[in-house]
Amino acid sequence: MAEVRAELPPGTPLEVWFQDEMRVGQKNKLTYRWARKGSRPRATHDQRTQSTYLFGAVCPERGTGAALVLPACNTEAMQLHLDEIGTKVAPGAHAIVILDQAGWHGAKDLEVMSTACRDWASVGYSM
Repeated sequence: MAEVRAELPPGTPLEVWFQDEMRVGQKNKLTYRWARKGSRPRATHDQRTQSTYLFGAVCPERGTGAALVLPACNTEAMQLHLDEIGTKVAPGAHAIVILDQAGWHGAKDLEVMSTACRDWASVGYSM
């Protein structure tokens, strides 16, 4: 953050945002039936799945957030979310967005400069 602050004009507010996304939806489980031991009765099973994705970001210091519900989780969706975060950043402020290492977070097609979120950090994690 010190590097970012050094490049900004004096007095420019700096906001730190934390972003993540998740899948919510239906993913069917195995179908079970009562049957005699050793037999394999046929059982129809709904193989369809349906999901949606929640994108969320929060700036704890300001107590504000930005969220979207989208049909896919990809670079285009991430761009929409960065644009949404940009609308929530205080006027005149500079935002740093902390991300995990999902593939679409570092996509070359993202236009970070089109939003107020000019800096973003990819945070690694280990298990």
